Amino acid sequence: MFELIAGILLAAGAVFFVLQPILRPEMTGNENRETGSVDEGDDPDDDLSPRAVALRALKEIEFDRATGKLSDADYETLRTRYTSEALAALRTEQPAAPSSPVSRVPSPACPSHGPRPETDAQFCSDCGRRLATAPGYCARCGTALEHDAHYCHSCGARVAA
Repeated sequence: MFELIAGILLAAGAVFFVLQPILRPEMTGNENRETGSVDEGDDPDDDLSPRAVALRALKEIEFDRATGKLSDADYETLRTRYTSEALAALRTEQPAAPSSPVSRVPSPACPSHGPRPETDAQFCSDCGRRLATAPGYCARCGTALEHDAHYCHSCGARVAA
């Protein structure tokens, strides 16, 4: 009789242990019990922002078209709709980027014609003068520098070390 009671209790405990995640999902191992927040493994499908919804819809209609579930006409209609929604959501989320990024690399400059479009040029493409950024030449006037010069002998500008 004792074995029967022990077997029933053991079976009930096993059923409870197996059904506990189903009956009480908030007590799973991924969640912090004090705060209730998820530590890792967030499901990207839980993101309900307009951007995420539109991007998921675009993926879904691409898949449906590839598998033959969606006609070309329906695909074009839905693609246009969700593309415009995604673009609108992206524009509202992100601040406008500057029209042209500022380059931190100095561009070569001709003393007469100013900055040149060629990044590795040694001579001006308009007049042929040596560019100011060429090694061994003055940054202000483009004159050739003497060896170990601290100042340009032509314009008096200080030479970078």
